[in-house]
Amino acid sequence: MFRAWILLVHTDKMSLPLSTTNSMSVRFRSRTVRRRQRDRFGHKTSSVSQLEIPPPLEERLTVEEAASWKCSFDCVLASPAGRSVFMEFLRTEHSDENMAFWLACEELKREQSQEQVCEKAKKIYLDYISILSPREVSIDASVRESINRSLARPSAQMCNEAQGQIYTLMHRDSYPRFLNSPLYKSLEQRLAALACDT
Repeated sequence: MFRAWILLVHTDKMSLPLSTTNSMSVRFRSRTVRRRQRDRFGHKTSSVSQLEIPPPLEERLTVEEAASWKCSFDCVLASPAGRSVFMEFLRTEHSDENMAFWLACEELKREQSQEQVCEKAKKIYLDYISILSPREVSIDASVRESINRSLARPSAQMCNEAQGQIYTLMHRDSYPRFLNSPLYKSLEQRLAALACDT
């Protein structure tokens, strides 16, 4: 017997391309692997998908973890796999810039080097705040102006208010649709089917 699991890869940008082919299958765009393979210990494992990208972090997604995403939006954000799958859902709605912006703000808040704060703040502005950006996020004009003024002396907390607005937008708007989406439902079904094989 073996423990069924799905291998998900967590990247810095959290951009794991995941899509569905039918109600009982999950695949990554890069390739779908539906075969049993032996892990490094020689045990059989069931690998549904693997990305062909450098894996700085690997997560084994269980039925329980995926089910926990229904409890709250924060459970999705707390899970590397949850963020990845939610990001893919947002791509289907052409709004993945919201999650990318939220993650960039989290990274900015963790930065200790002032030089890096300046660099990352400028990148966030160019990628998501500037009205000229193709990935501009939807925030209040007053918040956008506040960030513009902060660019002269950027801080790790300068995007907090904007991040809060995008969090609220995703929580109230995208999250309920995510839970009812074919992508999430097919993922649940596939995980349950794999669990039954154990």
